[in-house]
Amino acid sequence: MNGHCLFPASPPRLFLPLRSVSSVSPSGNHRIGVSGDVAVECHNLCFSVSTRPGISVPILRDCSFRIPSGQLWMILGPNGCGKSTLLKILAGVVNPTSGNVFVEKPKNFVFQNPDHQVVMPTVEADVAFGLGKYHDMNQEEVKSRVIKALDAVGMRDYMQRPIQTLSGGQKQRVAIAGALAEACKVLLLDELTTFLDESDQLGVIKAVKELINGKKGGDVTALWVTHRLEELKYADGAVYMENGRVVRHGDASTIFDFIKLKQASYLDQIGF
Repeated sequence: MNGHCLFPASPPRLFLPLRSVSSVSPSGNHRIGVSGDVAVECHNLCFSVSTRPGISVPILRDCSFRIPSGQLWMILGPNGCGKSTLLKILAGVVNPTSGNVFVEKPKNFVFQNPDHQVVMPTVEADVAFGLGKYHDMNQEEVKSRVIKALDAVGMRDYMQRPIQTLSGGQKQRVAIAGALAEACKVLLLDELTTFLDESDQLGVIKAVKELINGKKGGDVTALWVTHRLEELKYADGAVYMENGRVVRHGDASTIFDFIKLKQASYLDQIGF
């Protein structure tokens, strides 16, 4: 178990007033102001579940943070702190109980298990699958988008490969390419390296980092949920959560130092 999963939560940070340009939350009930250089923004986001009549259990508590466009950010924290629930709210899969959220569109959610997302027999067909809803798009345009998307994740040479011959990491990159083919602006990535071996883990995270840095997919923003502290070195920034709260968010090196300091403090307390 990683040491950073073992600490009590700190109070959430306060945030400056939100800025201009109105956007609607997934529930359609609230509006918040965001500027053009922000891809994701939440303010006082809460989510609860009812276990039985009259009993409500909070999962997310007053979460507030802001993620700039064109960067790779990560969400870290112990198991059960609300990371994946937060990502599902941002994806629109789950509606918040209260609070405000903005996510630039189009957005795409990439699952933890790649076998839950790749559905077609070949790489080319799978990346092109989501483009079928664009009835006015001709085959030449589809082919162009597929090639560009696969090139962005380093999988162009695998276009005709059967999906079942790919490794887990390669399947994840194909899933990401499918999102890029649809001109996705925000990638929401749920613990992509959980089921992968070390080589595939590195391949996926490097592909995402190169995608962001090289702007191979345009001005794409990625939000990556992880429990692996070592992956933080690839991020531009991070959100650290505990007990359903955003404890701190900021540049990756600051969050890394914060977590390591908490680890050291905890080990001192237990005399380890």
